Amino acid sequence: MRATILQETPLPNLPSASGIEILGEVAYVIGDDSPFLYQLAASSLTAGEKVPLFETAHFSTGRIPKDIKLDLECLTALTTAKGEVGLLVLGSGATAAREQGFWVPLPGTTGAAGSVYPLALGGLYAALRLLLPSGIVLNLEAAAATATELLLFQRTVGAEAGNLVFRLPLEATLAYLHHHTPQLPPVHRQFAELPAIEGKPAGFSGASWFVDRLFITASVEDTQDAVLDGAVLGSFVGILQLTKDNERPLPVALARLELPGGQPYRGKVESVAVRRRTGPGRYELLLVTDDDAGGSTAVTVEVVV
Repeated sequence: MRATILQETPLPNLPSASGIEILGEVAYVIGDDSPFLYQLAASSLTAGEKVPLFETAHFSTGRIPKDIKLDLECLTALTTAKGEVGLLVLGSGATAAREQGFWVPLPGTTGAAGSVYPLALGGLYAALRLLLPSGIVLNLEAAAATATELLLFQRTVGAEAGNLVFRLPLEATLAYLHHHTPQLPPVHRQFAELPAIEGKPAGFSGASWFVDRLFITASVEDTQDAVLDGAVLGSFVGILQLTKDNERPLPVALARLELPGGQPYRGKVESVAVRRRTGPGRYELLLVTDDDAGGSTAVTVEVVV
């Protein structure tokens, strides 16, 4: 597998990009210290309307302070059992302030985001914490949805044992989050072995389901803290295979992200969406990055499987 950068585009006035999804002609982006859902043209990345997810008085500097931000890291598009298309936005859960989320339906044919429905995630996250290895802090960094499952990706910096995928039945989980049922469905947990750079293990950073494949990203930071940032050493892009075998780690094929000349890219990839399939085993992806100082870029990548 090979992952080569085709283009990197700055995203001005979009701080700390943390999640991206593409539906039709629209790319939706969230930032982990921003109150907005940003809408961009998927092809040109021209900025469109931004939708407030929540009200805050702490965005005057262009970034919500780390100690009070919701840390919105997970974004996935999905279709409900009733055929409603929308976006699920989730906080990381790393602190009490980060146990909030949002459901954003996308009505009609325009794909324009309108109404926003808050979601309380305390019950879900309490159940997930019970499935973590000893000493690991909950830190969800990505979400993806298949036709039947919601997949949540635990990122554990500095500890290989904490790279987990939580698998939940989609319809029953949405019913719980929307308070249609009081019972959280069973959560299935699986491990994944990710590579390292300079002896530092990678952690999940993004995920997206496309047709029949689960694309993921992983990045490497020189830190062991779920809240504090560290020096970025590089990022990976690849495919994770979903299996039912709990005895073995989930199979994953990853390629380190490279610049056109073959040099390793040292940016911090935060999320992934698939623009299109360009040929047999070839895909064009759109990634977003965060420099931990508020700057964001969109990175167009060709992946050859």
